[in-house]
Amino acid sequence: MSTAVQAARYSWGGDEFVFVELAEEMSLQANFRAMAITTALRDERPDGLLEICPANASYQVRYDPDVLDPGTLLEHLKDLERKVGDARSVALPSRVLDIPVFYRDPWTTETLMRFRDRHQDPDATDIEYAARINGYSSVDDFIAAHSGSPWFTSMVGFVAGLPFKFQMVPRERQILVPKYLRPRTDTPKQTVGYGGCFSCIYSVRGAGGYQMFGITPAPIYDPTQTLPDFTDFLVFFRPGDIVKFRPIDREQYDAAVAEVEAGTFRITAREVEFALQPFLDDPDGYNARLLEVLV
Repeated sequence: MSTAVQAARYSWGGDEFVFVELAEEMSLQANFRAMAITTALRDERPDGLLEICPANASYQVRYDPDVLDPGTLLEHLKDLERKVGDARSVALPSRVLDIPVFYRDPWTTETLMRFRDRHQDPDATDIEYAARINGYSSVDDFIAAHSGSPWFTSMVGFVAGLPFKFQMVPRERQILVPKYLRPRTDTPKQTVGYGGCFSCIYSVRGAGGYQMFGITPAPIYDPTQTLPDFTDFLVFFRPGDIVKFRPIDREQYDAAVAEVEAGTFRITAREVEFALQPFLDDPDGYNARLLEVLV
């Protein structure tokens, strides 16, 4: 697995923002560098730094130019880039999360069938199309691949609480699926979607263009903060979370929804430390060790 890195590109956004592009293409290493830099920046936060927003292969900061000199900030960011380097020696705290998924559920299936005129293959469902173009002989084999390896949460955003997740496998095994030709005007809440190399979970109902594979009963966004997983914050996911999708059937889905409605549902989460170099050396072995915490 390649570990080459490129020099970051720094761009000013008006008088208050700096955008830092760490790579032109997404990779786990590029994302890990972004998180390592922004984590260090958060720890060393200088006066006048207002916001830090990590993304897939970049990050952006907002600052107050009346408090923090732009040149001083830029040198601070470049110094952090030098310290982090290729991030191969970096380890960061993380969580391994068990996310149940009802694949081929009736609600996303009904929704996607209303929008076949916007799809690459009007005669197939989204998951049938994804399985075919990725060379899987059956949808069951595709589901096994989608749920078989963990996913690294590369960023949270687009709509409140929506996580983007990058599969922790070598590039030649990455699932790749294009977005819809034209976006839908409807997507059920908590749909498990896919676009490009990213899986996601739609935190709220709304428009969308990612392929729809299934739905999770697990709430990931609670603006009322009444559910037990949201006592500290209204958004559940954090950048760096590691997700294991677990296929469930209709009976298991209904039971989990009943727990949500009763206010007793909890996402299984285990604290771990994720280190980049051991993963790059042996992705499958490292993943297996990570997932042992869920057993």
